Amino acid sequence: MLGFADVSSKLASPNVRWPKADMTADAHCQSLAQAAGAGNKMWRAYLSTNGRGGANAVNARDRIGNGPWQNAKGSVIATSVADLHSDNNKINKANALDEKGQPIKVRGDTPNMHDILTGSDKDGRAFPPNMDLPCQNWTSSRSGVAMLGHADRAGTPPVAGSQNLEAYAATAQSWNAAHTSRGCSQSDLIATGGNGLFYCFAAQ
Repeated sequence: MLGFADVSSKLASPNVRWPKADMTADAHCQSLAQAAGAGNKMWRAYLSTNGRGGANAVNARDRIGNGPWQNAKGSVIATSVADLHSDNNKINKANALDEKGQPIKVRGDTPNMHDILTGSDKDGRAFPPNMDLPCQNWTSSRSGVAMLGHADRAGTPPVAGSQNLEAYAATAQSWNAAHTSRGCSQSDLIATGGNGLFYCFAAQ
Protein backbone atom coordinates (compact mmCIF):
# COMPACT_ATOMS: atom_id res chain seq x y z
CA MET A 1 0.00 0.00 0.00
CA LEU A 2 1.10 3.56 -0.66
CA GLY A 3 0.24 6.52 1.50
CA PHE A 4 1.32 10.08 2.23
CA ALA A 5 2.85 11.22 5.48
CA ASP A 6 2.06 14.71 6.70
CA VAL A 7 4.87 15.56 9.05
CA SER A 8 4.53 19.34 9.13
CA SER A 9 7.61 20.61 10.98
CA LYS A 10 8.51 17.15 12.26
CA LEU A 11 10.22 16.00 9.09
CA ALA A 12 12.77 13.25 9.72
CA SER A 13 15.32 11.27 7.77
CA PRO A 14 14.50 7.65 6.97
CA ASN A 15 16.81 6.55 9.77
CA VAL A 16 18.00 9.80 11.36
CA ARG A 17 15.98 12.10 13.56
CA TRP A 18 15.28 15.52 12.09
CA PRO A 19 16.13 18.39 14.45
CA LYS A 20 13.31 18.60 17.01
CA ALA A 21 11.56 15.62 15.38
CA ASP A 22 10.13 12.95 17.63
CA MET A 23 10.60 10.05 15.23
CA THR A 24 12.25 9.00 11.97
CA ALA A 25 10.38 9.16 8.68
CA ASP A 26 10.05 5.37 8.60
CA ALA A 27 8.65 5.36 12.12
CA HIS A 28 6.22 8.10 11.18
CA CYS A 29 5.00 6.04 8.22
CA GLN A 30 4.61 3.03 10.49
CA SER A 31 2.70 5.06 13.06
CA LEU A 32 0.26 6.42 10.48
CA ALA A 33 -0.24 2.94 9.03
CA GLN A 34 -0.90 1.54 12.49
CA ALA A 35 -3.55 4.16 13.13
CA ALA A 36 -5.15 3.38 9.76
CA GLY A 37 -5.27 -0.36 10.46
CA ALA A 38 -2.35 -1.32 8.22
CA GLY A 39 0.35 -1.66 10.85
CA ASN A 40 0.86 -5.35 10.09
CA LYS A 41 3.12 -4.35 7.19
CA MET A 42 6.59 -2.79 7.34
CA TRP A 43 6.40 0.78 6.06
CA ARG A 44 9.22 2.81 4.57
CA ALA A 45 9.53 6.46 3.52
CA TYR A 46 10.36 7.11 -0.13
CA LEU A 47 13.37 9.33 0.60
CA SER A 48 16.90 9.18 -0.83
CA THR A 49 20.05 10.31 0.94
CA ASN A 50 23.30 11.08 -0.89
CA GLY A 51 26.93 10.28 -0.12
CA ARG A 52 27.91 13.66 1.31
CA GLY A 53 30.64 13.53 3.94
CA GLY A 54 31.61 10.01 2.95
CA ALA A 55 28.25 8.52 3.88
CA ASN A 56 26.78 5.68 1.88
CA ALA A 57 24.11 6.89 -0.53
CA VAL A 58 20.66 5.37 -0.09
CA ASN A 59 18.25 5.16 -3.03
CA ALA A 60 14.56 5.54 -2.28
CA ARG A 61 13.75 2.81 -4.80
CA ASP A 62 15.82 0.31 -2.82
CA ARG A 63 13.99 0.91 0.47
CA ILE A 64 10.39 0.16 -0.42
CA GLY A 65 10.23 -3.53 -1.28
CA ASN A 66 9.21 -5.08 -4.57
CA GLY A 67 5.53 -4.20 -4.89
CA PRO A 68 2.79 -4.30 -5.91
CA TRP A 69 1.46 -1.23 -4.10
CA GLN A 70 -2.07 0.07 -3.67
CA ASN A 71 -3.44 3.29 -2.28
CA ALA A 72 -5.74 3.40 0.74
CA LYS A 73 -8.79 2.54 -1.38
CA GLY A 74 -7.19 -0.45 -3.09
CA SER A 75 -6.28 1.08 -6.45
CA VAL A 76 -3.06 -0.43 -7.76
CA ILE A 77 -0.40 2.28 -8.05
CA ALA A 78 2.38 0.11 -9.46
CA THR A 79 3.12 -3.60 -9.76
CA SER A 80 6.90 -3.45 -9.29
CA VAL A 81 9.81 -1.08 -8.72
CA ALA A 82 10.34 -0.89 -12.48
CA ASP A 83 6.65 -0.16 -13.06
CA LEU A 84 6.65 2.50 -10.36
CA HIS A 85 9.50 4.32 -12.10
CA SER A 86 7.94 4.11 -15.54
CA ASP A 87 5.26 6.18 -17.25
CA ASN A 88 2.85 3.33 -16.52
CA ASN A 89 2.48 4.01 -12.79
CA LYS A 90 -0.90 5.25 -11.58
CA ILE A 91 0.20 8.07 -9.30
CA ASN A 92 -2.11 10.91 -10.28
CA LYS A 93 -4.70 13.31 -8.89
CA ALA A 94 -7.39 10.66 -8.57
CA ASN A 95 -5.12 8.29 -6.67
CA ALA A 96 -3.37 10.90 -4.51
CA LEU A 97 -4.84 9.81 -1.18
CA ASP A 98 -3.51 9.89 2.36
CA GLU A 99 -3.43 6.87 4.64
CA LYS A 100 -7.07 7.50 5.57
CA GLY A 101 -8.19 7.53 1.95
CA GLN A 102 -8.66 11.30 1.90
CA PRO A 103 -7.55 13.26 -1.20
CA ILE A 104 -4.35 15.27 -1.03
CA LYS A 105 -4.89 18.92 -1.91
CA VAL A 106 -3.30 19.43 -5.32
CA ARG A 107 -3.26 22.05 -8.10
CA GLY A 108 -6.67 23.68 -8.24
CA ASP A 109 -7.25 23.13 -4.50
CA THR A 110 -6.60 25.59 -1.69
CA PRO A 111 -3.99 25.30 -0.43
CA ASN A 112 -2.01 23.40 -3.03
CA MET A 113 0.05 20.65 -1.34
CA HIS A 114 1.05 18.58 -4.34
CA ASP A 115 4.81 18.89 -3.77
CA ILE A 116 6.10 15.67 -2.19
CA LEU A 117 9.58 15.36 -0.68
CA THR A 118 11.76 12.67 -2.30
CA GLY A 119 15.37 13.86 -2.62
CA SER A 120 15.50 11.52 -5.61
CA ASP A 121 15.97 11.59 -9.36
CA LYS A 122 13.28 10.28 -11.70
CA ASP A 123 14.59 6.73 -11.31
CA GLY A 124 14.37 6.90 -7.53
CA ARG A 125 18.09 7.20 -6.95
CA ALA A 126 20.14 9.60 -4.82
CA PHE A 127 21.88 12.57 -6.39
CA PRO A 128 25.70 12.91 -6.33
CA PRO A 129 27.25 14.13 -3.06
CA ASN A 130 27.90 17.61 -4.49
CA MET A 131 24.18 18.12 -5.12
CA ASP A 132 22.44 18.81 -1.82
CA LEU A 133 18.90 17.94 -2.85
CA PRO A 134 17.76 16.10 0.28
CA CYS A 135 18.04 19.00 2.77
CA GLN A 136 21.46 17.89 4.01
CA ASN A 137 20.28 14.28 4.08
CA TRP A 138 17.11 15.28 5.89
CA THR A 139 18.94 16.80 8.84
CA SER A 140 18.38 20.47 8.02
CA SER A 141 15.11 22.30 8.53
CA ARG A 142 16.62 25.58 7.31
CA SER A 143 19.44 25.62 4.76
CA GLY A 144 19.49 23.56 1.59
CA VAL A 145 16.78 22.42 -0.80
CA ALA A 146 14.92 19.22 -1.50
CA MET A 147 13.91 17.55 -4.74
CA LEU A 148 10.14 17.29 -4.94
CA GLY A 149 7.64 15.32 -6.96
CA HIS A 150 4.07 16.20 -7.95
CA ALA A 151 1.44 13.91 -6.44
CA ASP A 152 -1.03 14.93 -9.15
CA ARG A 153 1.53 14.75 -11.98
CA ALA A 154 0.70 18.36 -12.87
CA GLY A 155 2.85 21.48 -12.97
CA THR A 156 2.64 25.13 -13.95
CA PRO A 157 1.89 25.44 -17.69
CA PRO A 158 4.85 26.70 -19.75
CA VAL A 159 4.87 30.33 -20.79
CA ALA A 160 4.07 31.17 -24.39
CA GLY A 161 7.01 30.66 -26.71
CA SER A 162 8.83 28.25 -24.40
CA GLN A 163 11.28 25.89 -26.02
CA ASN A 164 11.61 22.14 -25.49
CA LEU A 165 8.04 21.72 -24.29
CA GLU A 166 8.27 17.93 -24.29
CA ALA A 167 11.10 17.94 -21.75
CA TYR A 168 9.33 20.57 -19.66
CA ALA A 169 6.12 18.55 -19.58
CA ALA A 170 7.97 15.37 -18.59
CA THR A 171 9.57 17.15 -15.65
CA ALA A 172 6.42 18.97 -14.54
CA GLN A 173 4.50 15.69 -14.59
CA SER A 174 7.06 13.78 -12.54
CA TRP A 175 5.76 12.24 -9.33
CA ASN A 176 9.23 12.12 -7.76
CA ALA A 177 11.55 14.66 -9.46
CA ALA A 178 9.64 17.71 -10.68
CA HIS A 179 11.63 20.57 -9.13
CA THR A 180 13.41 21.66 -5.97
CA SER A 181 11.96 23.41 -2.95
CA ARG A 182 12.63 27.03 -2.07
CA GLY A 183 14.35 25.84 1.11
CA CYS A 184 14.04 23.24 3.85
CA SER A 185 11.95 25.09 6.43
CA GLN A 186 8.26 24.36 6.72
CA SER A 187 7.43 27.85 5.49
CA ASP A 188 9.62 27.33 2.41
CA LEU A 189 8.00 23.97 1.67
CA ILE A 190 4.56 25.55 1.90
CA ALA A 191 5.60 28.50 -0.26
CA THR A 192 6.86 26.14 -2.96
CA GLY A 193 3.52 24.31 -3.13
CA GLY A 194 3.74 21.59 -0.52
CA ASN A 195 3.31 20.89 3.17
CA GLY A 196 6.23 18.66 4.12
CA LEU A 197 4.57 15.52 2.76
CA PHE A 198 6.42 12.38 1.68
CA TYR A 199 5.39 9.03 0.24
CA CYS A 200 5.10 5.95 2.43
CA PHE A 201 5.32 2.48 0.89
CA ALA A 202 4.67 -0.94 2.38
CA ALA A 203 7.99 -2.74 1.96
CA GLN A 204 6.54 -6.14 2.84
